[in-house]
Amino acid sequence: MEPMDNFSQLIENYQENIFSSDRILIAIAAFLLVFVVGVVRGGFHGNANPLMWHIIDIAFGKLGDKMDKPGRLKGDLIFRGFILCAVVIAFTFFVGRLFETLAGTYTYWSLIEILSLSILLSSGAVFASMGRLYRALNEKKVTPGAYYTIARSTRTDLSKNDDFTITRVAMGHALRSFDKALIAPIFWFLIAGLPGAYLYVGLAAMSWRFGKDGHSNGFGEAMIALEKLLGYIPNILAGLLICLAGLLTPTAGMTRAFLGLGKTKGAASYGEGGLPVTAAAYSLNVSLGGTTADLSGAVIKRAWIGPEKATAQLESAHLHRVTYILFMAHLLWLASLGFSLMFANNGLSFGFLPF
Repeated sequence: MEPMDNFSQLIENYQENIFSSDRILIAIAAFLLVFVVGVVRGGFHGNANPLMWHIIDIAFGKLGDKMDKPGRLKGDLIFRGFILCAVVIAFTFFVGRLFETLAGTYTYWSLIEILSLSILLSSGAVFASMGRLYRALNEKKVTPGAYYTIARSTRTDLSKNDDFTITRVAMGHALRSFDKALIAPIFWFLIAGLPGAYLYVGLAAMSWRFGKDGHSNGFGEAMIALEKLLGYIPNILAGLLICLAGLLTPTAGMTRAFLGLGKTKGAASYGEGGLPVTAAAYSLNVSLGGTTADLSGAVIKRAWIGPEKATAQLESAHLHRVTYILFMAHLLWLASLGFSLMFANNGLSFGFLPF
């Protein structure tokens, strides 16, 4: 009976913590921290992605490059990618469990949970990078870090691209970051705590590093497929928030966005960003996507996303519009978290506070 009692206790603890008020408050605190620090400081070493993505890249990026041997059979590359992905999953899950244990031991102000969740998120740094690029495009001059941050964060070689392509790449990155670096980590933290959030972020980081937006030669296919299992629902949620944000954004269209989600032609695949990218393209009546090259030199032929006759010649004004709609979507997400406190299964507790 003792193993059954332990299992019952585990299930009971899980039910008590899922979407608990304490977790929601921690998520809100981490969200606001990342937004403010990111806007003020910008990305870490010119990278607007979450700090944990950067750590995983340092730890496993070169190993993955060695395993991704050109000329090998596709099945062999898929298997190699799966093995590396499994190692990263085990590593990130262990780190998440470690932080969860430390948070249970040192509970003052829930600082460990807030900080350990914040390194999985990105928000303000994305807005900062968009702002620098907007000024460079609008003033027709190169400003420090304006193009470098976008290139490094998206792993795109922008050296031979025109301003239209660079703008599309930046807009796509900001929309995908909203999903993978804000909505999804918080979603899994609320459901499964730090281990769940870290496990997802491990998959998202590997998908970003090797997935090539779904156009991998095989090595990144397992990574994207595994990430999609955990990221599908957050992707839908992010897309719906972008649609609703269209109602609050001048010159955008919420109805157009919702209609766009139901289309197959002109819609982004999951690897190319999925519903948030599709919703924004239709809401703003623009074309996103198009062919680029990544930092390894591989050509990535993305589909054209958006209404059939929409323009792909995107300029600083379009960058301003997508920044506005994303800011509205951020406010809606923050409001959703605040509203969910009213329905948290434990009520509004004060375990988050030191008194």
